[in-house]
Amino acid sequence: MNSNPPQPLALLFDLGGVVIDIDFRRAFSAWQPNSALSLEEIAEAFKFDLPYQRHERGEIPASVYYDHLASMLQMKNDHVHIARGWNSIFVREISETTAMIRGVRSRIPCYAFTNTNAAHAVAWSRMFPAVVQSFDHIFASHEMGLRKPERAAFDHIGQELGLAAETILFFDDLPENVRGASEAGLQAVHVRSPVDVRNALKSLLG
Repeated sequence: MNSNPPQPLALLFDLGGVVIDIDFRRAFSAWQPNSALSLEEIAEAFKFDLPYQRHERGEIPASVYYDHLASMLQMKNDHVHIARGWNSIFVREISETTAMIRGVRSRIPCYAFTNTNAAHAVAWSRMFPAVVQSFDHIFASHEMGLRKPERAAFDHIGQELGLAAETILFFDDLPENVRGASEAGLQAVHVRSPVDVRNALKSLLG
């Protein structure tokens, strides 16, 4: 019996941490002057909690999430200031990886799947248009109403692409998302640097 995985028919990439470098400490630094907490206390108090997840599923608007941040981080409830810090997390395009995606895209379709929200989607789309143009489609959690590592999110993408899960090769920097993809039947690569992407693509395409 052949246990080798099938040849992938599509590549699916996470954005933040794989294609775009992000740093939440930039937001913490931006928020600190309007907070009663120190920078270290903000970093400790900030959580990827239920409101964060609901925001990423599009279940609550930015205004409600910003109210939550103001309360959690003891900030002045100034949505303009909060939004400015919130959108400062995006650092740079990881050009080594986007170059590889553009190079392989003529041979195999390339898609992205990002846990994001409406405000962040506007920010990274404006800041990194070349990243957006590198993909055949970007699946965004706030538009899907589903987020990684939920099984339903990966099932939804497979259905949208019309592909069996095992024919999709997924790249993500978070182990829990890689594990969720694998449990949903996708082939999955844990990305710690562009080298992991390069090695996977070399193995796939030679």
